[in-house]
This record gives sequence, C-alpha cells and structure tokens, in this order.
Amino acid sequence: MRPGSIYRNSVASTMSLIMAAVTASTAVAQEADDASADDLGLEEIVVTGIRGSLKQAMDVKRDARGIVDAISAEDFGKFPDTNLAESLQRITGVSIDRVNGEGSKVTVRGFGPDFNLVTLNGRQMPTSGLEDTSASASRSFDFANIAAEGISGVQVYKTGRASVPTGGIGSTINISTTRPLDAPGMKATIGAKAVADTSDDDGTSVTPEISGLYSNTFADDKFGVALTGSYQKRKGGYTQASAGWRGAFEGTQNDWGTLPQIPDGGTEADINVTNRPGAGDYYSTTQNMAYSMTGIDRERINGQLTMQFRPVDTITATADYTYSQNKIGTERHDMSVWFNHGATTSAWTDGPVAGPLLYAEDFGGSPSDLSFGGVEFATKNENKSLGFNVEWTPTDNFELELDYHNSSAESGADSPYGSNVALGTASFTLQSQSIDFSEEFPVLSISQVDGLTGIDPSRIVSTGSSFRNSYMRTDIEQAQFNGSWHFDEGIVESIDFGASYTENKVRSAYANVQRDTWGGAGPASDLPDDIFEVISVADKFDNLDGSDNAALFNEWVVYDFETMVGLIDDLYGACGGNGQCASTDWQVDRRTTEETFAAYFQVNASWEVSGNPLNIVAGLRYEDTDVTSRALVPIATGTQWVAANEAVVIFSPDQDFTELTGGYDNWLPSIDIDFSPLQDVVLRASYSKTIARPNYADIQGGQTINNLFRIGGGTGSQGNPDLLPFESTNWDFSAEWYYDDASYFAVGYFNKKVKNFIGTETITATPFDLPNPFGGPRYNDAVAAVGSDDLVEIRNWIFANADPSTVEVTGVDSNGDTTGNILGVAGEDPTLEFVVSIPSNQRSAKLNGWEFALQHTFGDSGFGAILNYTIVNGDVGFNDLTNWNQEQFALYGLSDTANIVGFYDKDGLQVRVAYNWRDKFLSGIIQGEYAQRHPNYVEAYGQFDVNVSYDVNDQITVFAEGINVTGATQRSHGRSENTVLWATQAGARYQVGVRYKF
Repeated sequence: MRPGSIYRNSVASTMSLIMAAVTASTAVAQEADDASADDLGLEEIVVTGIRGSLKQAMDVKRDARGIVDAISAEDFGKFPDTNLAESLQRITGVSIDRVNGEGSKVTVRGFGPDFNLVTLNGRQMPTSGLEDTSASASRSFDFANIAAEGISGVQVYKTGRASVPTGGIGSTINISTTRPLDAPGMKATIGAKAVADTSDDDGTSVTPEISGLYSNTFADDKFGVALTGSYQKRKGGYTQASAGWRGAFEGTQNDWGTLPQIPDGGTEADINVTNRPGAGDYYSTTQNMAYSMTGIDRERINGQLTMQFRPVDTITATADYTYSQNKIGTERHDMSVWFNHGATTSAWTDGPVAGPLLYAEDFGGSPSDLSFGGVEFATKNENKSLGFNVEWTPTDNFELELDYHNSSAESGADSPYGSNVALGTASFTLQSQSIDFSEEFPVLSISQVDGLTGIDPSRIVSTGSSFRNSYMRTDIEQAQFNGSWHFDEGIVESIDFGASYTENKVRSAYANVQRDTWGGAGPASDLPDDIFEVISVADKFDNLDGSDNAALFNEWVVYDFETMVGLIDDLYGACGGNGQCASTDWQVDRRTTEETFAAYFQVNASWEVSGNPLNIVAGLRYEDTDVTSRALVPIATGTQWVAANEAVVIFSPDQDFTELTGGYDNWLPSIDIDFSPLQDVVLRASYSKTIARPNYADIQGGQTINNLFRIGGGTGSQGNPDLLPFESTNWDFSAEWYYDDASYFAVGYFNKKVKNFIGTETITATPFDLPNPFGGPRYNDAVAAVGSDDLVEIRNWIFANADPSTVEVTGVDSNGDTTGNILGVAGEDPTLEFVVSIPSNQRSAKLNGWEFALQHTFGDSGFGAILNYTIVNGDVGFNDLTNWNQEQFALYGLSDTANIVGFYDKDGLQVRVAYNWRDKFLSGIIQGEYAQRHPNYVEAYGQFDVNVSYDVNDQITVFAEGINVTGATQRSHGRSENTVLWATQAGARYQVGVRYKF
C-alpha cells in the first residue's frame, strides 16, 4: 500500500483500527508501507463491538510502521462520540479545549490548535473562526463544525512522514469519510436522538439529532454512491464568575493601582492592608469583577455525497462533495463592578506570589456604578469541499494517483446586529464593594446609597454599546500527484514519490460601531421598569464552593436583548435609527495568499537481523512557499506640529491596501524504524522535521503608523510575510509488549526542539514619505535665530516669520506663546522616519515527554480496561516572579493528560465509563483592558462520560449517553490561585436514541 492510501482506503483499514468509543489507548492506523488491506483480509472484516475492535486494533498496531494513532467507527455510521474532538481526547497525548460545553480544538503533545494541521481524506482543509473583539488570526480547526456520524475514522500523525502533508508540528490529523467501493453492497442506517442539556437555563429543553447514511454499489460493484447527512439542534449554557486584574506589581512599587505605602512610623492598619506583600513579592490588584449567565442555541447541518466508478480493476475514480453549517447563537447577561483603587481595604496571602483574600473599595460621597450588561453572539460557520480523485494501477508493481479539491471555510455574523454585540446599563448606586477570594467562587458584597438592599429597576440607565462585526473566509485549491513502485525482490519493498500545489487564500476583517456613553446616555425614566427581571445569583453557581456564602449580593437583572436594542436605537440612535447595526465598513481587513509547491521521495525497506524483522521507511520532503499579504490601513497625507514636542500625522478619511511579500523553503527528512527482537515485542524509533506556519496577523501586509510623533520621529507596526515557519526536529522512541489476547502495554518517549518562535524587533522606515516639520529650512533658520533648541521659542519664531501658508495660528496661551499648527512641507522638510515594530523569528524551545498505554481484557468475561498517561515537559513556562511590563515567551497548552476507561461488551450489551483528565496549563499571557502580561492558568480538570448501548437484534440498537455526568466545573487563575480569572459552571448533557441498520 502506498503512502497516500491511508487516506483513500480509510474505510476498510480504519474499520479494523477501531478504538472503543471512549478508548484511551493508542490504536495505530495502517501505515503507508504496511501489508495491504487485501493481504491482511481487512476488506472482508466487519468489526462490531468493543472487544473485537480492540483485538483488530492491537494486531494492526503490532504490524504497523511508524507512530500513528487512530480512532474509527465501530460499524458503518457508528463513530464512538458525537463530537470528533471528544473522541480525539482519548488518544494518548491529545487534549482538547472546550467551547460552550463541547470539544472544539485539540492540543497534541503540548502544541496548541494553531500547531496542528487538519486534512479531510488527505486534503488540507481551510479553517475559519471569529474573535469577539478583533479580526481572527488563527489557523486552528474547530471540530465542533463537523458531526461525527458521517466519519469513518480519524488518524493522528504525531511525527512527520515525507508522504504526509506538513503544517503541524504537534500533529497532522486526517479525517476519513465513507467510500462506497471500499465496502461493496447496500448498507444504510438511520438514527435519532433526544438530547437534554442540564446547563440550559430552564433545564427542560429537549432537542433532536437525526442522522442517516446510505451506501450502495451497482453494475457488479463498478459504480458506487454514498450519501450521509445529519441535523443537530442543541440548547445549553453556562454561568461564569470572572475577574480582571491590574499588575503584577513588586511589593514596594508605588503606582496607580498599587497598594498604598505604609507611612513612615506607621503600620499596615494605617492603610487598611493585612499582610501587605513585601519587597521581592509580586501581586495584582482587582480591576473588575463580573457574574454572567450565557444561553446557547446551536444548529448544525452536515452532509456528504460520494460517487465512485471503477470501470476496470486498475482504475478507480472518485468525486465527493462535503458540506457543513454550524449556527451558534448565544445571549449573555452579566452584573459587574469596577475598582478605581481609591479608599481600598485588602488582605493577602504570603509571597513571593501574593494573592488577595479580600479586596474592597469605599466610594465615599461619589457613588459608582453597578453595571448590567447584555451580550449577543450570533455566528454562522459554513464549510464546503468539492474533490476529485483518480487511482490507476497500470501494472502489479506500479500505482499512480491524481487528486484535486477546491474547499472553502467562511465565518460571519448571523444577526443584523453583528457577530458580537454588547449593551450596557447601570445603576449608579454603589457606595462600597468587596470581593472575598478565599474560596473557589469569588464572593461579591456591596452596599448602596439610600439604604437600598437590592436592585431598584427604576434607577437603571442605559450606558454605552458596541456592535462588533467579524468576518473570515479561507479558500484552498490543491492538486496532488502520488506514485509508488513496488519491487518483487530485495530489501527495498517500494519507492514512493509525489508532488502537490496548494493555494491558500485567507481574508479576515473586523468592524465596530461603538457608542461611548458609559457614564449614562439618558435618565432612568427612558427605560421602562418592566423590561428588567431580577434573578438570583447563588443558584446559578451551586456547584462552586463559596456560592452559599451569606455575604453574597444575591441579585442581578436580565432583560430581553432585542427589546433593549430597539429602545436605545429609538432613544439614542445606537444603530442610526434603522436597526441595522452590523457594519461592513471594515477597520481591519487582511488578505493573504500562500502558494506552496511540495515534492517528496520515500523508500520502504525490510530485512531480517538474526531472524527478526527490521523495517525502515526513509524519505525527504521539499516545500517552497510564497506569501503575498495585503491589509487595509489608514493613508497618511501630511503632518502638523501641534505643541512643543508633539506633532501628529494627518490621515485621509479613506483607507487603502498596502502589500508585502515573503517566502521560505524547507527540506524535511524523516525516517521510521521498527524491530522485533522477540515475538511479542516491537521497538520503534522515528526522526523527522516538521513545520507549522505563523498566524495571519503576524504575516499581514499592513503597515500602520501611530498618530503622534515627536522630534525623534514616529512609531508604527507592520506584519512580516517573510517570517519563517516554526520548525521542529522530532525524535520518537517506543516499546510495545503484546502479552495476551487483545492486551498490550506500550511506553514511548518523544523529544522536540522547535525554532523560529516569533518575537518583536524594530526597523527604521519612511512610510508615505511624509515631511518632518522638526527640520528643514524653517526649522534650521529658527534654531539659528533663537540661538537654542527650545521648541517653544522655535515654534514662536516660525509662526512669526514663516510663509503664512505653512502655518495655522489659533491664538496665544496664558504664557504669551503662540498656539496653532506648523504644517510639514513636502519637498522642503526632511522625510519623517518611523521606528516600526515588526514580528521576527527569535526564539527556540525544547519539549519532551513520555506516553504510557495499557489495554487489558479479562478473558471471556466481557470486561476490560484501558489506561493511558502522558507527561509533557519543556523550557517554555511563564515566570510568575516578574513585573507585568516585562516581555516573556511561553508556549500555551503544555500539560499532562490521562484517561481511564472501563468497559463491558458481551451478548449485545456494551457499557463504557471514561474519565478524561488534563493537568493545569497556560492558556495565554495577555489579559485585561491594558493588555498586561499576566499568566492565564487553566486549572486541572477531569470529566466522567458514560455510554450504554444494547443490540436488540441485528438491525436495532438502543443507546444512552451522559457527558460530564458529575457536573464538573472549570476554573482559571493568574499568578496566584486567588487571582481568579474565571470560574465556570456548566452541567451534564444526556442523550438517548435508537439506530436502525438496514
């Protein structure tokens, strides 16, 4: 079997690679150079049930070459989980990010979603997604867009292979779909589920999921058609307590937001601080605090049509079309407070990283605002892929394949208000506020003016609003050619070769229509009292410790979002008075094209050493990528000197695109070796180089200059399409012992050295060739006349003596100095220079880790267990003992993971209980309104899932599934566990259903 066949014959091969619905063990996919599926008899095997799946998976794993993990459908149309990411998390070394209670994106061996490439049937898939308050720059693939019912298997390539597409240094993940000629005859299934999500606000909504699959062959199996489709409707939600932080500060630092200093001869009591952080300690102060409740309404449609034609045994032609649509609507209501760092009271844990036990502020005679926000997210993600494939075997020793596809991914708003809308209301009644951080749940307590003990709707006013609109589209056109020559004799079994051309076009845009009346847009009488509903806080967080604290302010208000939009539009023209708030007058618009040519050559060899088999696969891949990137930027037309050492750039009301280009090429060698010194033992070693490409913001073509500049020049920023990709040198070693029927133990070690991580450097440039008024004949004459470099005197002289057409006098200030603007004069003044920040390849990192997997079946009892554990280490962590303004580099997503699965499979009854655990990991290093460097640690999280199914007969299966059955909560913190960033409570999701197989 040639290298590309893992994709093209995935149904037959992966049906034998089943890893139980919640299997935590590694199932190795049939590799390029393994014995063919026909030789192994896999084309004739129909595997159902957990035990048979594990036995087949173990046999293929033992015979495979290279390190590839997989999960496959247990039967036609029966993938283990309804969400692909939730299946992948059960593979050793794979962890997931959850969004809206579902698996969304994957991290493999410590490398996050942007470092993993996803393909569909061997084709590079486009990606798109939206950010809340900016244009998206991510390459990550969202598995929540694809339903699992039409998927036959997923393979995870953890190390590079010359024949496997590049783009992921964590992994390359291939999704396989149904091919009718791989399983001749008529096969069809239909399934229906009822889903209840306890995280839904009222907890009573039941939503449908319907799927169907049909596959048949005709004309003596020369023609085949497969059609799959699914429809899912889901309601859910979550509640969250969140906080923003200012700092970190060093204990003796004195700045706005720091703790007050102890006066000479004074004590902590004088400044209302208990256990004040000292010299060498670091701490952060609370900036804001919020409770929020989010409801989710999701609708997902998936479908695929595949047609195959095999007129003769040596030619197979395939055409397929894949479509997915995922609409997600969310509505969030929150209550929040803001700290001004005035009269504060606080208590702290011990250092060197001190966390708050209590942080409070008294506003005295100037009441502050208790804010009630409403946020709506309404997005639509649409994916399309049209592909053609021809396989030709002109002789028994020679195989050729040509593959082409044109695919797109598009994400945008699904509402006239935009993709993300925030509305503000507030009651300006806060007298004091305090937050208790001593427990899992941060407890907010408040006091109000006029003796108020609760919320008075008659005092609520409208404040500001922000109507944000995001858009992203990616188009990929790709042609691939693969070939393989097989030898009948000698140690070289085959030589594989191929080439491909890929054009990747990406557009990402963002616009915002904002009304900055945050101090109040009008009187409270503008808003009718009955629009607000007062609800409880505590019962929304009952799974978090501390939510039953008697000091909790146990009220907030919610309102109908669309009614509020209509009110503020009528009252204040928030949407221009026409209700259409989403703007396509893009403030950010990035357009990037990547063209990549790739070619590979691979040798597959096998011989015996002392009677024991030794197999080697060695190859070399070459890739050349050209990048052209354009971005919409403000166009500068001139300059003016406005005050002593202050000048500004004059911008045109219009914007235009600027373009930058770049490129790179890479030679990527790889070698896989496996050796069996004993009959039941396999030793493996792999070496490879792999690459992942920079995000789209770093390679954007725009060059933006800041409005203000001084006598020393200006500043700006730009992208860098000439960035090199991240390049990883990978070593893998593993040992596997197959000690009994359907039972084995495996241990593996991996080491990755990655270079070209991105930092920032500066260059000097002269964008737009602007004149610099700090120079030229006028300036030099003024310096000579006043005899000094005093900028005020120089300005006065120029106002009095320069050509009147080059100055704009506005008056005289209290010191008698002239006020106004001195215009830059093109052709006379020197060209203005800017120090421009630019992304650059600067850093390297090392990662290593261990993977352990145990699969054991207890004879014929029907019981079995699967356990795996992954340890990941690296020199890429965040140093908590640093100030907030100190630049740091850290790799996100690095964590240990574990899975424990127990199962029973006998007499048609299948039961699986799975526990998936992920240790604490760093999810980011920027947070807060001021974009300060502050670590975002997601705390360790474990989740129980349960699946039960029963085969009533050969056609009917009934099943029930529970996701997160214990209602586990998630939490994130900063430098200290007490600096909580968010604490989230969702809930369990249950589904029951029936599946009929024709």
